[in-house]
Amino acid sequence: MINKILDVSDYAILGFVGVAFAYLLTSYLLAVGMNKLPRDHGREFAHDGGLSAGKPRGAGFVFILVFVLAAFIFGNVDREMVIYLILTVSAMMTGYLDDCAKVSWGELRKGLLDLVIAVMTAITMVNFNGSNVTIALTGQVIALPPLLYGALAVILVWGSINVTNCADGVDGLSGTLTSITLFTIYMIMSRTGAAPEFSYMILLFIACILGYLWFNATPSRLLMGDAGSRAMGLFIAVSIMKTGRPFLYLLVALVLMVDGGIGLVKVSLLRFLKIKILTKIRTPLHDHVRKNLGWSNAQTVFKFAIIQIMISVAVVWLTVF
Repeated sequence: MINKILDVSDYAILGFVGVAFAYLLTSYLLAVGMNKLPRDHGREFAHDGGLSAGKPRGAGFVFILVFVLAAFIFGNVDREMVIYLILTVSAMMTGYLDDCAKVSWGELRKGLLDLVIAVMTAITMVNFNGSNVTIALTGQVIALPPLLYGALAVILVWGSINVTNCADGVDGLSGTLTSITLFTIYMIMSRTGAAPEFSYMILLFIACILGYLWFNATPSRLLMGDAGSRAMGLFIAVSIMKTGRPFLYLLVALVLMVDGGIGLVKVSLLRFLKIKILTKIRTPLHDHVRKNLGWSNAQTVFKFAIIQIMISVAVVWLTVF
């Protein structure tokens, strides 16, 4: 928007200013306002969950709003992007209101709200981008029926929101993995030429996460809460679909998916089908490696990040070359 108002011709400098603005404003607002955020009650069943009790949580409320502001000021926001921004704020608000509640909203209510957001995201994606899917390794384009693509998109968005949320349990972990995943998607977009306008939004989003991570590194001073993790999961899903290669989510977000997804599968099978699996594996997986393998928080973040970086490098190489 600012380039149209001021007729700025040097987009590289403007892009750099936008990223710096997103990072610095996020850092400043969190530094001066973290004590006004709701307090965490601790995680009863998580390993060392009591250590988070009393810390400010809901930082996602701040960095998501900064992202939206930066997007409108420095990005070229069209009708499609406006809808995605509204949906991202909606995912953030459902999480933030739960962060503020004295009694958790419960899995059913949050799951249904996530489903509504997922359906609206899928409809928007099909309406503006069609239902073609590119197979990354071969370059083959498959024209899926819109209803089938929409159904798969709903599953992707709902799953991404929830696995990212479940992976948020160690200082710096969820934000670090999300940043790696989003930068991988940015690299894919840059090399393939997919959605060039949207790719800049990814950089703004990463900058806001990094502003938050400054305060969330071990030992953390504040937590993102569901406000941040749910919005991040939604944005990852939208970003990978904008590449036209949605199945790459299985690789670019593999560590997030495995860390948070194992618990979802395990609980679902036990609750609905009375099937017990992985009885010796503590979930989320980051609790297992800390409790059973003795990893520290820093080791968990670094090792999970290393695994995802190695996978991401391979994905970018194979996709582009």
